[in-house]
Amino acid sequence: MADLAESTAKLQPDEETGEMVSKAELKKRQKKREKAKAKQAAKNEAKNDENPKPAPKPKTNTEEVIDPNNMFKTGFLDEVFKIRTMKPVFTRFPPEPNGFLHIGHAKAIAVNFGFARYHGGECYLRYDDTNPEAEEQVYFDAILEMIEWLGFKPYKITYSSDNFQKLYDLAEKLVELAKAYVCHCSDTEIKLQRGGEKGTAGPRYRCKHAQQSVEENLKKFRDMRDGHYRPQEAFLRMKQANVQSCNSVTLKKLTGSSITDGNPQMWDLAAYRVLDKPHYRTGDAWKIYPTYDFTHCLCDSFEGITHSLCTTEFVQSRVSYEWLNKTLGVYEPMQREYGRLSISGTILSKRKILKLVSEKIVRGWNDPRLFTLIGIKRRGVPPGAILEFVNELGVTTANSVIDIKRFDQAIRKYLERTVPRLMLVLDPIPVVIEDSDELAGKALTFPFSPKAPNMGAHDVTFTKTIYIDRSDFREEADPSFFRLAPGKTVGLLQVPYPIKAVSFTKEDATGKVSKIRAVFDREVKKPKAYIQWVPTEAAGTRKAEVRIYNSLFKSDNPNDAPGGFLNDINPESEVIYPNALVESGFDEVRRRAPWPEAAGESELGRGGPESVRFQAMRIAYFAMDSDSTSDCIVLNRIVALKEDAGKS
Repeated sequence: MADLAESTAKLQPDEETGEMVSKAELKKRQKKREKAKAKQAAKNEAKNDENPKPAPKPKTNTEEVIDPNNMFKTGFLDEVFKIRTMKPVFTRFPPEPNGFLHIGHAKAIAVNFGFARYHGGECYLRYDDTNPEAEEQVYFDAILEMIEWLGFKPYKITYSSDNFQKLYDLAEKLVELAKAYVCHCSDTEIKLQRGGEKGTAGPRYRCKHAQQSVEENLKKFRDMRDGHYRPQEAFLRMKQANVQSCNSVTLKKLTGSSITDGNPQMWDLAAYRVLDKPHYRTGDAWKIYPTYDFTHCLCDSFEGITHSLCTTEFVQSRVSYEWLNKTLGVYEPMQREYGRLSISGTILSKRKILKLVSEKIVRGWNDPRLFTLIGIKRRGVPPGAILEFVNELGVTTANSVIDIKRFDQAIRKYLERTVPRLMLVLDPIPVVIEDSDELAGKALTFPFSPKAPNMGAHDVTFTKTIYIDRSDFREEADPSFFRLAPGKTVGLLQVPYPIKAVSFTKEDATGKVSKIRAVFDREVKKPKAYIQWVPTEAAGTRKAEVRIYNSLFKSDNPNDAPGGFLNDINPESEVIYPNALVESGFDEVRRRAPWPEAAGESELGRGGPESVRFQAMRIAYFAMDSDSTSDCIVLNRIVALKEDAGKS
């Protein structure tokens, strides 16, 4: 594990993909790209010599459609299946119900459920509920909700605790095979057995309790079960043997002591410990609970898992996984490991997020600035966009630390083609158009999307008084400013004539502009700029509170910030516009939600308030927040528009 941690610390950014990879991997990729570039250049040059340059093809609006099964057809996951081509395929997603899932778990869900579905198999949802000290019903519920939101349905929902008796029986069998013993060592003693804190305290050696007889170990283990020991007074350890591979095939040979093995996962791991805590499902029936290292591989075996897919932090665990199943003579699943997904500029640690929640820096575990899945969902990110993002990244053995901007771009690209467009004004100023009588009361037709006619259209009633955004008006004309100012003309979206400001008034108390008077400028055929607008509330405009979310942290790595991650909080991470206005088309967008119908939001009405998504023209993409009521609409910014990314 130390080797893995060290390699992770030395990752470097791949500028083309946004991934963090090792120096060797980056060098390999760069060489490959240079070779491909040179080959293509030579090919082009040869073509130009033989044939005249063809006329360029006309541009089309057709966007490249990403094959949703691409990550299973090629690369790592394709190779995994080729190693064991047995069908039907059975996988599992085995979360611990002690916290809320985050963006990294979305990849694990997509990999395990998607791999099984692609190969015509099934995926279990197995709650790894072996630690009664940290499990709560809210986590069980939230995990299932997120899986279904991403569009997957578990084959069966199981619990590790379903197998407590079966696991205990196998633990006794392990003792009877002289492959487990009851240890009474303290944490300090165990560290010394493993070479000390840094592995330099001396040679590793096996615990003296490993010499106890089978009969003595069996009695002590049963005493543990019957409550004769308090926590930390005794625990069952596996007496692991070295595993030597024979030319990387499945044939294994078990030999002597493993304590001198370089792999810490073979240093006589704990199998059972005493916990004086009732279990959520089994109550007070058990005084001892199995560890992850003992439970996981055996539950995989019980459920007939064909491909046990997990992240690379379990690479070294594969040896102990195979050792235990082989030693007990049970069915042996195949474990393989892929690189986990992380996002830069945020934190995923449960302990640190709890600190943010308890200190009220965020609104809760589902705060839209967090990268918990319930937070991402509340922000309005569509489940289909997450699956597309994971598929686009692909699956390799390298851990991916993706720039937050790349994540945003993937979401933006997905929303661009899947959600309707509306007009929204964040900080409204009324504009009275004095000569607008001929248009007042008339309906102007707006397409929901100029790129997707199938989304339809809606009408917005024009009124003599309209509202524009404060940022679209300046008190003094400026040659570089192409929006509204005294004497300057600007177009209004879908309105036949542009308007020219003729005067404005200001509030005495604040000095802010409170009203603008304007006229139609019928002589200007094509203004230099167009702005969004909304009519009065009498024409169906709705009031809304708009929450603009930016990065929660100021730096790309808040964990390394001077003074800790709490000193890195971005004071502008949430900016609220309490008096925003959204046009009447919002009601139809809400009625026709979800936008889009995909993944776990696959049909009309299936989805929470966050499925009401739209592009606010010239501003950003938004979704309705769960704080919304019949009297008050609350909107969250999902992601900024690409063209506004650097706009102040």
